Amino acid sequence: MESRPRPGMKARSGEPSEPDFGVVITELLWEETLKLRVLVTALFLVVIMMMWHVPATAEAKSTMKKQPFGKTSDGREVDLYTLTNKKGMEVAITNFGGIIVTLKAPDRNGKFDDVVLGYDSLDGYLTNKAFFGALIGRYGNRIAHGKFTLNGKAYTLPKNDGDNTLHGGPEGFNKRLWTAKDVSSAKGQALELTYLSADGEEGFPGNLTAKVVYTLTDENELTIAYSATTDKETVVNLTNHSYFNLAGQGSGDILGHELMIRGDHITAVDDTLIPTGELRPVKGTPFDFTHATAIGARINQDDPQIKVGKGYDHNWALNAHGVHSPVLAAEAYEPNTGRVLQVLTVEPGVQFYSGNFLDGTITGKGNKVYKHRYGFCLETQHFPDSPNHPKFPSTTLKPGQTYSTTTVFKFSTR
Repeated sequence: MESRPRPGMKARSGEPSEPDFGVVITELLWEETLKLRVLVTALFLVVIMMMWHVPATAEAKSTMKKQPFGKTSDGREVDLYTLTNKKGMEVAITNFGGIIVTLKAPDRNGKFDDVVLGYDSLDGYLTNKAFFGALIGRYGNRIAHGKFTLNGKAYTLPKNDGDNTLHGGPEGFNKRLWTAKDVSSAKGQALELTYLSADGEEGFPGNLTAKVVYTLTDENELTIAYSATTDKETVVNLTNHSYFNLAGQGSGDILGHELMIRGDHITAVDDTLIPTGELRPVKGTPFDFTHATAIGARINQDDPQIKVGKGYDHNWALNAHGVHSPVLAAEAYEPNTGRVLQVLTVEPGVQFYSGNFLDGTITGKGNKVYKHRYGFCLETQHFPDSPNHPKFPSTTLKPGQTYSTTTVFKFSTR
């Protein structure tokens, strides 16, 4: 059978013929065209395969900024991570203490201001006694006399608040260097911080592995997701201790902010701010924020609980409890700028602190002096001193269990 001639090729005859250079060139071009087609097809298939295997979370490369933020007292490098969203909101977090260093949110005219108190450099945070912006652990708030009993065994903690232990002790999670990882996704830029708290650290039992993920969404929400596991029964109560001033940090006191808290009771305290065990109704007292009320409206009233706290420094038992996704717990509004902060959480309580111990001795960011009541805190939490109050929601974590809680700081304007 005769073979079919290639394009441009002369059919063979029985007689020899002289080489036709036009045909030879045509043959070479035809062969090169075939090779090119094969190469293009192969490249196309490779691209298809790569696209098929790209995970959804890698839709866009993260642009999270990382920069040096100083060194710890023992010479370890500390970094500052800046999360941004499409609306221009910005949150800077350091892996030293998981501290929120800056949080820039827009006012009703679109002007951005830093609305959290803090320091310009790491040095301030190394000796920070006000807990500005910090991750708090192992136990947020106070534990009476620095003692609690678990399974019949007594544990003693270092005291750093008179006769009590406050916010995990003098070397709590706010003074630890966390391991940072960029875990940004389609949900927004996200920073994961992890830390292993050794058995016996600050007196607490069990090797506790803690993880906190900060996520900034395009809806101007800063979500904080906490989780922890342990190899020995222990107690855990994690929170964030940011001081807010929605008019801008260092711009004045927060007494004109209007506050609403969805809680009908507070955990009444003794003269050392330790809960007595009583859940006291807020109705008819300066603690009634069930409707939006200026923080300064009743802060100086002749009320025993106000006098003990030198203002507000109390835990509200939230009306919503046992929820599995964050619900609105509190809302703050600053009339001059129109900024609104909503706090959503799954926690049973929130500590409202009105900056009573700020006294003008601290110079913060931009050389701003932080005077009396220049910031407020809304610390989502389990109740103070819960390990010593069996009727309070439990803070006990056992091996095989996972501590998990989420809080959202949502910013808007009106």
